[in-house]
Amino acid sequence: MSEENKASKTEEQTEVKKDSALKSDSNTEAANTETNSKTADIAEKQNEELTTESINVVQSAKNVDEDEDEDFAEEDDDEDEDSTDLEAALSKDVEDESTQERHAIPEKDYDSLTKQELIKEFKNLLNNYNVQAIKEHVNALRTSFISKFEEEQDEAKEKFLEEGGNIIDFRYYNPLKKDFNSLYYEYRDKRNSYYQNLKKDLNANLETRTALIEELKELKNELGGEDSINTTFDKFKDIQDRWRNAGNIPRDRYNLVWNNYHHHVENFYDFLHLNREFRDKDFKDNLDKKLKLIEQAEELTKDSDVNRAFKELQMLHKIWKEEIGPVSKEYREEIWEKFSTATRKIHDARQDYFKNIDKIFEENLEKKQEVISKIEAIANKPSNSHGGWQKQMKEVNTLRESFFEIGKVPKKDNEPTWKAFKKATREFNHNKNGFYKDQKKEQYDNLQKKLDLIQLAEENKDNEDVQATIDLMKRIQADWKKVGHVPRKDSDKIWKRFKKACNHFFDRLHAEKNEILEEEKVNLEKKTALLEKTKNVKLEGTPDENLKAIKAIIKEWKDTGRVPHSKKSIEQDFNKVLDGLFKSLDLSRKDAELIKYDNRVASLADQDGNHALNKERFFITKKIEESRAEINQLENNLGFFQHVADDNPLVKEVHKNIAEHKKTLEIWKAKLKKLKTLY
Repeated sequence: MSEENKASKTEEQTEVKKDSALKSDSNTEAANTETNSKTADIAEKQNEELTTESINVVQSAKNVDEDEDEDFAEEDDDEDEDSTDLEAALSKDVEDESTQERHAIPEKDYDSLTKQELIKEFKNLLNNYNVQAIKEHVNALRTSFISKFEEEQDEAKEKFLEEGGNIIDFRYYNPLKKDFNSLYYEYRDKRNSYYQNLKKDLNANLETRTALIEELKELKNELGGEDSINTTFDKFKDIQDRWRNAGNIPRDRYNLVWNNYHHHVENFYDFLHLNREFRDKDFKDNLDKKLKLIEQAEELTKDSDVNRAFKELQMLHKIWKEEIGPVSKEYREEIWEKFSTATRKIHDARQDYFKNIDKIFEENLEKKQEVISKIEAIANKPSNSHGGWQKQMKEVNTLRESFFEIGKVPKKDNEPTWKAFKKATREFNHNKNGFYKDQKKEQYDNLQKKLDLIQLAEENKDNEDVQATIDLMKRIQADWKKVGHVPRKDSDKIWKRFKKACNHFFDRLHAEKNEILEEEKVNLEKKTALLEKTKNVKLEGTPDENLKAIKAIIKEWKDTGRVPHSKKSIEQDFNKVLDGLFKSLDLSRKDAELIKYDNRVASLADQDGNHALNKERFFITKKIEESRAEINQLENNLGFFQHVADDNPLVKEVHKNIAEHKKTLEIWKAKLKKLKTLY
């Protein structure tokens, strides 16, 4: 046996070990991927808990009517065992290709997708990737779909029971479940078909390769025969081409078949020494190709991604063994040693990576546990406001994203960590859903309150009692602001209805005020003319006649009506003119004041509502109290003058002030009495 064959055999043994490590690593990666965190075994265990009927019942469920429910399709245990055996029977090259394809499928956070999105992603996997490469994705996707469906079903059951339903009568149907099961049946059918065909292909390829080896054996007998060396060498090249394209064979036969083939290839070249020209040319071509492979392998030793370097190294080994023939004996050991040296460096780097990966996984575990603790802390302190929940939802979403970004954890901690994470997020979502469920009830209560306010506004929008209605509308609007949120679908509709009722009243009020304003402008012109006329009045009759004339002027002024508020000062101008007229008459101060006050009372009576009257009454009452207080104070001051004569100037001044305040008090009392007649 040649040195390369010996080295090749040793390398093959090493490769078997490395492949085992690779497969173990691949399994570890799959087990630790958070988005695919539940492995097939876990999924099957959950299926046993979720599904209460046999596989035959599930199969028959494919034909149920749309309105009937069906269980989730179970993973076929027998099929899984067969597929596992077939996968184990694949050559390591095929396994490497399958692994490479699995890694090429984008990883997604299936738990963050809706059921509709999960179905869409399932279709994408079935339509765009080989069925043998999507198993882990399908398992993770299926587990997530079942979890979401059960959560939705539990909520429906809880609501059904809250409404007084009997658990025996509870049924829950969602058409998405049927769609998902249909896709899963399609996946299983494709997978069964793939492995059935694969089994046939592997055995057929084995027969083809065995036959090629037999053809190769016979070539040495043709050398030096009737056929020319060129013809024999062409046959050899044809065998090599057919060998490269023969396809994969069972893994347990791979090393044996390849070594047998390689042995006879070398034998052929040994017999080919009769024609050195052909042999040396082929050796040289093979040497050039293998030297290039060595350069590529040495370049891979510099790659920081050890897993990628390892996968590419497997492809180089495949090319070395399958596509390139032997070289001259003088170079065989030398180039194989160079190739092996590069291979060992990559293997050593990969082993170092796996030695350190455990430490990295432990650090990731601590980080993930910290994230879970933070989510639990938020879940244990639920907010009592919409704004607070929005803030907490944002915090939890950020924590969830960081959880998935952290990376893998030790395999033994993967499932417990995932369950703890799901439990914490589920508790938070439960509290959040409970809050918004109560909010929804409160919003419907608010809706009824606002509908009551709308009804009140609509009933009073045409009320003729203007001032009372203004106060009512203001109170209704204030109460509206206090009520709070209503369901979004009703918010815009009831607001438009409420606004329409309020606008109807205030538009009518503004129209009436515009009419009044025009009337007040006319009144102003009349009173301005009357004021000028009063200024020119000459009192030439008897006192009674003059008083009667003044009262007639006051009556005309009063009957004229109100003027714009900005021109109220004309009332003061008129009173000043009246004061001048009253001075020419022999009237007491009280009588003069009361005559003028009639004009004031008439002005107050013309105003809407009792606001102005109440304000005037409060003012007069205050003046009465002030006059009484002044009188009491002055009378108390007289106590200091008990032994002073009454003709004392200071005493006389006090008595005069008391008398004046008493007259003023009588006038205020008379005004109050006249004012009360308006109530």
